[in-house]
Amino acid sequence: MKKLSVCILFGGMSPEHEVSLRSAESVLNNIDTEKYNIFPVGITRKGDWILFTGTDYTMLSSGEWETFEGNRRAAISPVRGQGLLSFEGDCVVREHIDVVFPVLHGENGEDGAMQGLLQLAGIPYVGPHVAASAVSMDKTLTKLVMDQAQIPQAAWHLVRAIELENRMDRVLDTIEQRFEYPVFVKPAGTGSSVGVSKARDREELKKALTDAAVYDDKILVEEFIHGREIEVAVMGNDSPVASVCGEIDSGAEFYDYEAKYITDTSTAYIPARIDEEVAEQVREWAVKAYTALGCQGLSRVDFFVTFEENKVVFNEINTLPGFTSISMYPKLFAASGIPYGQLLDSLLELAMEAAK
Repeated sequence: MKKLSVCILFGGMSPEHEVSLRSAESVLNNIDTEKYNIFPVGITRKGDWILFTGTDYTMLSSGEWETFEGNRRAAISPVRGQGLLSFEGDCVVREHIDVVFPVLHGENGEDGAMQGLLQLAGIPYVGPHVAASAVSMDKTLTKLVMDQAQIPQAAWHLVRAIELENRMDRVLDTIEQRFEYPVFVKPAGTGSSVGVSKARDREELKKALTDAAVYDDKILVEEFIHGREIEVAVMGNDSPVASVCGEIDSGAEFYDYEAKYITDTSTAYIPARIDEEVAEQVREWAVKAYTALGCQGLSRVDFFVTFEENKVVFNEINTLPGFTSISMYPKLFAASGIPYGQLLDSLLELAMEAAK
């Protein structure tokens, strides 16, 4: 059987660059090289594309991959049929690519930009296509879709960064009239909890809005939901399936970037510590949200389950979730009977199927 040529894209110019490197390291260490010809292509923080020719994938998370001696400058051509181009002096080497796994998180990786390039190039790729990626990345647009799909979610309010420059007091007054403290403040278009803050008073709210504006000109303010943080992995095209439910106990104020990737305060429970009836509701709404947004391939859908009433509340969706050694997406499917390597096979198959 002919081996498929798979390009693993990683890095990127987003604040989630480091997470992408760790995710790609895990993917490259678990993908079956008996089945696939692998082309690891990294994008530096400055936007340079590099075909990494090493085989020690620990170099990704350490950053050493960028200066590996055998590296070549690279690009995916938007011209159909050209595939992956790499450059040796004045020579251009062209590699046919059957499918791309964009192990990219955040801006320009999962917001539809990379998906648009691959769509133009005519190369199948893992994950949702352009529109679903763009809408899912923008938390305010996701909220509109969830309202239309009648999936319960936290009350929310949109703030534009430009409003903070000369109408800060009015913005603060509006939020305080609508919500009780604490509230959560999030940039509309980041993942991995980058730029997210919990505000307990007016001064913290002002700082949280200012901090979020560094990452996006659209800022989401949400009511605080007192509940368990529940995550579900979803996979599929026309007939998506949901994994068992997992639960995150952050061990901190909330499950922020530091709790996810730097400290060891968080604890994951798989399955989640919720009743089976509630778990079924979460899984059902996870698939409903995935379908409403037009997702395919994969996504992780996050909810809250309130402590008092076991009420299920949608939180957000992540169309290219983490694939690190501690990430919930692969762990949830492993607990559902699909080990990491088989999961990668399934995602690549779904990408090829969607392209047809």
